[in-house]
Amino acid sequence: MTHEDIAFADVATLQRLLTRRALSSLELTELYLERLERYGPAYNALVNAMPERARAEAKRADRERAAGRVRGPLHGIPYGVKDLLAATGAPTTWGAEPYREQRFDYDATVVKRLGAAGAVLLGKLAMVELAGGFGYNDADASFTGPGRTPWNRDFWSGGSSSGSGAATAAGLVAFAIGSETSGSILFPAASCGVTGLRPTYGRVSRHGAMALSWTLDKLGPLARSARDAETVLRAIAGSDPNDSTAVDRPFAGIRRRPKVGVLAKATEKTMPAVKANFEASLRVLAEFCDVVPGVALPELPFDAAVGTIVNAEGAAAFRELIESGRSRELRSVDDRTGGYVSYATLAVDYIDAQRRRTQMVEACRLAFGAYDAIASPTLPTVALPIGIPFDKAYPKYPGAAGLISAGNATGLPALCYPNGFGDNGLPTGMSLLGGAFGEAKLSAIAKAFQARTDFHTRRPPVGA
Repeated sequence: MTHEDIAFADVATLQRLLTRRALSSLELTELYLERLERYGPAYNALVNAMPERARAEAKRADRERAAGRVRGPLHGIPYGVKDLLAATGAPTTWGAEPYREQRFDYDATVVKRLGAAGAVLLGKLAMVELAGGFGYNDADASFTGPGRTPWNRDFWSGGSSSGSGAATAAGLVAFAIGSETSGSILFPAASCGVTGLRPTYGRVSRHGAMALSWTLDKLGPLARSARDAETVLRAIAGSDPNDSTAVDRPFAGIRRRPKVGVLAKATEKTMPAVKANFEASLRVLAEFCDVVPGVALPELPFDAAVGTIVNAEGAAAFRELIESGRSRELRSVDDRTGGYVSYATLAVDYIDAQRRRTQMVEACRLAFGAYDAIASPTLPTVALPIGIPFDKAYPKYPGAAGLISAGNATGLPALCYPNGFGDNGLPTGMSLLGGAFGEAKLSAIAKAFQARTDFHTRRPPVGA
């Protein structure tokens, strides 16, 4: 295999190479560190590489392997984390100028668990400032600059896990950790043509992660494939005494032919390529699933509820930043004032939104409970162009009712995987929404899809 082949290999392939001693973890780490330093700036994907820590962890992994101790499928595999996760050895900037030199003297639980699994931390990956909590309307919303998808650098890699999506797609890391409050794993997965897995709320501890919205935030992987994403999720999942919301739950798979519902009107007002690729993907799913069309989304204010909760909880999380006036140091013009708008959220609106969530959970259970997954396009368009306000970019394609807000409001898991290409050579994505703690079912369906297609194996023109 060439270095390029190795850089884009999935975790299982890399583990086989390590097992056969075809290369060492240190050699693999050096390969990725070199790519991060060379290509990371081209996509505004890297905040800080951590070469000393990475080499030390890689050497430890090699010593353990030589002694016959292999911790599991991630042993010796290099990865990156979104820069809202604490990790010793580098600042944790939250993508925002006021926190550029912020440091923590401990590792986030997710980082600890990946270390315990033998994985090698390469560095901190770029993100939209404050995970987008202040309402940005432009891709240039981080001191690292706008994230760029490796498929076409004139287009956004998606937020707020912009660096995690771009670095994974460009073969700069074997996988990455992102976070989602309302779309920040699924959006970059679709924009960058990788697989993103948003876990059920409570599946993964958030100790050591920047808080934007305590009742919505989730951490999860962006990876080469659904198999890789599930492997990573299993390593980071579980209860944690430092996070009272984190719980232990089994990963229950599917023992029969899967039943997949298709969201009603899912392709209305979407780009033609998005529609065509989604319909072609449904035909692939029909080879091994019972596909049921026309599953309606409950008519409830999912978008409004999520927006209100993010505003209220985000203002509380960043109260000192807002009250001190330092939010005016943020990169995005919208973010400089957006915190004050969030700060003015009425308590009655926040309480109302939280009350409605109880109705939403039950309504989605009734609407979707008979299915292993609900399928929809992840986004109505391909990646957004850089330099144009989001709300002006694709006025012809406002999109149909999607599942991102509904899934986040109800805490349900979702998995996005690439399913084709559209305008400007950019990838499109398909999403599966599952029941609570149903990630293994989503992964099983996506793995079967990816066994029949090759979209997840295609490589962008890195460096072009």
